[in-house]
Parts: sequence; C-alpha cells; structure tokens
Amino acid sequence: MNRHRVAAAALALAGFGGLLGVPAMASAGSPPPTLTDIRAAHHKGFDRLVFEFRGGLPTERSAKYVSTVFADPSGKVVPVSGGARLLVRFFAAVVRPNLTERSFALPGLLQAVKAGSFESVLSYGVGVAKKEPVHLSTLTNPARVVIDIPTPYRTKPLHVFFVDSHKVGQGGTPVKAVTRPVIPVSPAVGVMQRLFAGPTLAEAATGLRFISSDATGFKQLTIVHRVARVHLTGGCNSHGRTVTIADEIIPALKQFGSVHWVKIYDQAGHTERPNGHSDSIPACLEP
Repeated sequence: MNRHRVAAAALALAGFGGLLGVPAMASAGSPPPTLTDIRAAHHKGFDRLVFEFRGGLPTERSAKYVSTVFADPSGKVVPVSGGARLLVRFFAAVVRPNLTERSFALPGLLQAVKAGSFESVLSYGVGVAKKEPVHLSTLTNPARVVIDIPTPYRTKPLHVFFVDSHKVGQGGTPVKAVTRPVIPVSPAVGVMQRLFAGPTLAEAATGLRFISSDATGFKQLTIVHRVARVHLTGGCNSHGRTVTIADEIIPALKQFGSVHWVKIYDQAGHTERPNGHSDSIPACLEP
C-alpha cells in the first residue's frame, strides 16, 4: 500500500513540475553534480563548448537563445558580448568557486559568463558571433554537457588590443595586439565585441587584461568620413588611471583603413571634441 502511495506521489510531482521532481527523489541525500571546468575548441564546421562536471550529469540541461541574459536571482542584466546570446541552464547542479567566466578566440564562440547559481539551478550566458542552430548532448567518463555551435561562415583575422600589465607604468604603449577571427560583414563591430569578451585564460596568464573603465558594452558604432564614433554603455570611469578602455578601443578601430580618428562617447552621448579631425574621449576617461 505504501509503495502505491509513493508511486502516485511521484506521478503527481511529474505532472505538476515536469521531470525535475522525480530525479530529486531518486538522488535524495547525494550531493549535486559540480561544474569543474569550461573549455572549448574549434572543429571543422563548428565550435564545441564543453561543461565538465564531477559527480555525474545534471538531471536536466537546456540551451536557448535570449535577447538579454539576466542574473538569477537578482534579475540584473548580465553583460554577454557577441552578436547573439545563449542562456545555458543546469538543474540540480552547483559550481566550484571562481568558475565565473571564460573567453575564447574561436570563430563562433566569444565567451561564457556565469549568470546565476541559486537553489541548485546553475546558469551561464554564452556569447556567439552569429545566431545559428545549436546542438546539446552529453558525454560520460568524465561527465560533460556539450554544445555544438555551427560556423558556416567565413572569418578573417583581425587585431584586438588588451592592456599588458607588465608594460603599465614603463612608458610607451601599454597595450598588446592579439588575433581574433571576425566575420567580415561588420568587422569593426566584431572587433569591439571581441574586446568586450576579454582575453583568454592563456592570454591572461601572460599579463593581458581588459580594462573596461566600468563600460559593459557599446552601441552606435559608425564610420563616416574616416571618423569612427562609438558610444559606451553601462558606465564610464577612469578611476584616476592614465590607462583606460580608450587605449584599447582607439588602436582596434584604427587598424581599418577607413578610420583615421576615433571619438568615444560616454553613456550620455558626451565626448570632449565631437567635431573635427582628432581623437576624442569623454571626460569620464580623463585621469
């Protein structure tokens, strides 16, 4: 009689809350799987993003495109750089400390950013260069959730500039160029997206840093009469530093033959020299 009641209760849970209730009963007392690594690589025709877990696979996992990634549980916008954004969620899973973000120098994949870990629901925002159908699968030994992102487009190698922490304060140009594959349809936009995705783990290990100056993104990038104009979003503050995001943006945009001068605007649309043939930064980027 008791077995019948347990079975009925399990069916009721499945009907009310989907499949999440049943695995939780089956694994009662067991610690949830722990996300231990995020990595990615390019294969012929697609990028593969891998989430590796210790302690088995999450009971459920999903990946879908969203217009904006929101933090769980705060509801705040999570900046994720790219032409499109995936929300990846793992149910009944946790993450090891400090596994918050990964950046990639791949044709379709820019970055993965932790969006939440609340009540055993773990979520990441994934920035991709272009919206393409994705395929989610799992592998074992070790337990992995795999997301394949098609890359049926041509890219060209362009430069992105990050601050070299070893050169700051030594005089000269404190930035270093790295190469990124960028879709050539809107190359200046692609370069800016790669900038905001930040350096890879390997690049960060050599001392490269993305100095955001509190900016979380950009908008209204135009190039007219050899003048590139770009508006920062989210914030703008030099924090008294002589090296700012302007040192990264200006050389990145000047690599294009159509750009001789770069004017950077704050989130309110202000820059110090909006007219004329000269570079310009907003007052918030002054030391």
